[in-house]
Amino acid sequence: MAEEIQKKMQKELEVLGSIQKEFRKAVAQKQQLDSQLNENKAVKEELLLLKKDAEVYKLIGPVLVKQDLEEATQNVTKRMEYISKEIKRADDHISALENKQEALQENLTKLKNNLNKIKAKA
Repeated sequence: MAEEIQKKMQKELEVLGSIQKEFRKAVAQKQQLDSQLNENKAVKEELLLLKKDAEVYKLIGPVLVKQDLEEATQNVTKRMEYISKEIKRADDHISALENKQEALQENLTKLKNNLNKIKAKA
């Protein structure tokens, strides 16, 4: 009986470890998305400061390509919308992982208590 509980605990610990690893990865990804969103906000602010006839260039590979100001502003806005959706998706994923971690930790606590009861009886 005690061996079964210990095996269950070991499996739960392995699952918990993998979820924690995935959690750290998801948090790092969200931080990267936040950084990208902030960069794009700064670019949009700069574009809004420009006059209508200002020349705007976009870096494509090693080449600067002339771009229409309106088009550049629209591209940045669309990129910000996309990044915001990805941040929302990352937040949902992180929340789900947190819930899984809590459930596993509760289960581990129950298993540990059961194991202690069995050892106390023996």
